[in-house]
Amino acid sequence: MFCPSDVLRRLPRWVCGFALVSVGCAHAQTGNVDFARLTWPEVAAAVRSGTDTIIIPIGGTEQSGPYIAVGKHNVRAEALARRIAQGVGHTLVAPVVAYVPEGGTNPRTSHMRFPGTISIPPAAFTGLLEGAAESFHVQGFRRVVFLGDHGGYLSYLKAVTAHLNHEWHGSGQAIFLGAYYDVIGTQYAAALRARGLGAAVGKHADVSDTSLMLAVDPSMVREEALRHAALPNAAQGVYGGDPRPATAELGRIGTNMQVQAAIDALKGTR
Repeated sequence: MFCPSDVLRRLPRWVCGFALVSVGCAHAQTGNVDFARLTWPEVAAAVRSGTDTIIIPIGGTEQSGPYIAVGKHNVRAEALARRIAQGVGHTLVAPVVAYVPEGGTNPRTSHMRFPGTISIPPAAFTGLLEGAAESFHVQGFRRVVFLGDHGGYLSYLKAVTAHLNHEWHGSGQAIFLGAYYDVIGTQYAAALRARGLGAAVGKHADVSDTSLMLAVDPSMVREEALRHAALPNAAQGVYGGDPRPATAELGRIGTNMQVQAAIDALKGTR
């Protein structure tokens, strides 16, 4: 198996030292946990110095009613993955996966019935995840974590996780971080109901979904369209729940729950 430490052992000592100092400075000055913003010596040095985990944030590009931008899941997954990585420590964040199964194209089904959605076949999706995970595994990351922000593909994440753990025979660990998603329909939904918003909680583009987006990036929500939103109906791409009471403050309750649940779960497996 290829390992960055093998490369570093073959390099002059000053090069290894430079790589270690370089990645240390990057983390100290910016708190950067983005894999894509590191050079290869910095990645190698990070693994060598104890960075054993990488999170693959998985989003999706889909319609979310007439008032939330179609990249909702991508923006949320990436932003919250960074917070989780910083909370866990010794963890990097891979580039977000924006292409996921969203429905059929011929005939058009599910979210593909609306403009703004991108869908790929399940086989392409699982192949992408397995290839990315294997890439990180051979570089020396001991734990590869799948962080899914969308309920439609969670069964695929579980299957890929099981397959990789079987293939790796204990030389690494694939982790499906279900706690991150599960808290939305349990603890967060309960918190919204406790605030008298039970009737507004639905399945898609509801008060929960909209609040979470406002908390992470309010520029993704069209406030004017939200204020004038018709009562939720499938024709608008809104499934259950009135989104109009949504606020960033409500959303931060949910994002904090997601981040903490994920950190607790990952620390429990280290």
